[in-house]
Amino acid sequence: MLVELRQADSDVLLHLVEMDDPPQPGRWFSLDQTSYLVLQRRHRYRLHNGRYEIGCIALMVKPQQRPKDAVAWRHGWVIGDAECRFNARSPLLRCAVWPEGPCDRCTHREPR
Repeated sequence: MLVELRQADSDVLLHLVEMDDPPQPGRWFSLDQTSYLVLQRRHRYRLHNGRYEIGCIALMVKPQQRPKDAVAWRHGWVIGDAECRFNARSPLLRCAVWPEGPCDRCTHREPR
């Protein structure tokens, strides 16, 4: 399937690639030794023989290296300790108390 990689803040086309299984939002992937975080996924349809079918998928991405303390959790990735009460459970933000981390040195760390 044809996949467009677009810069999230400016909608500039970065790459056109063929992928069998394009990543979902909240996932990291690497292409040409550059790591990207997928923020949004848009489907582009085309009319073919009277029916709509997916023509390509546009991934709104942010070039970003995956943090060392990112862990796979339920639907995607989480930065830091997902079992902490203050964790945002997001690939973008660690927590409200100490967003720059790391979680193992946080004095406010407590289980849910």
